[in-house]
Amino acid sequence: MNDVQKIEVEWLMAGRREEKREDLKARLIEAARERIARDGLANLRARDITQDAGCALGGLYTVFSDLSELVIHVNSATLKALEAKLTLDKTKDRPPTDRLRNLAQGYLSFAVEHRNLWKALFDHAPPETSPTPQWHLDEHLFLMDVIAEPLAELQPGMSAEDRAIRARTLFGAVHGVISISLEGRFVGLPLERLAREVDELVQTIAAGAERRR
Repeated sequence: MNDVQKIEVEWLMAGRREEKREDLKARLIEAARERIARDGLANLRARDITQDAGCALGGLYTVFSDLSELVIHVNSATLKALEAKLTLDKTKDRPPTDRLRNLAQGYLSFAVEHRNLWKALFDHAPPETSPTPQWHLDEHLFLMDVIAEPLAELQPGMSAEDRAIRARTLFGAVHGVISISLEGRFVGLPLERLAREVDELVQTIAAGAERRR
């Protein structure tokens, strides 16, 4: 075998190793996602995940630095699913208040349907030695962007900085009502009234913003 042939063989072997690694990565993410969806983040165990994925316990650490990094990738997939739920072409030409109402109802629907995965977005606390990477923090920003867009129409004179802050405030209000209600807190709303009250909250905020144009 000459040098060129050796290089070709090494390249093929490297490619196959990468394919196997990516396949294992996908299996681990899916196994962790299913475990979180079924049992919640607090009950996630590395041994259970690797058993479901069909690999040895050490296989997890050939792909991810720790369990926390795996959870980040599961949360990344959850954010993409949430983004797909909230990005609706059929509502893009609707009035800004209606778009905000649709966003809130879509967010509520996702939280109810995928409760454990949704909770994991906010419950996951990575260790100080392995902080959340910037790329994942950036993924969360789409929530603020989709809220800020209709806000810009309701209050066109607001600066971009203030609008970004207002988007976070509105998200915090809607998320807070949903969160305490789904957790069954004593100040939470009964589920049969939650959708209506979230809608009323968004309409009230939007009406106030429009009056202050």
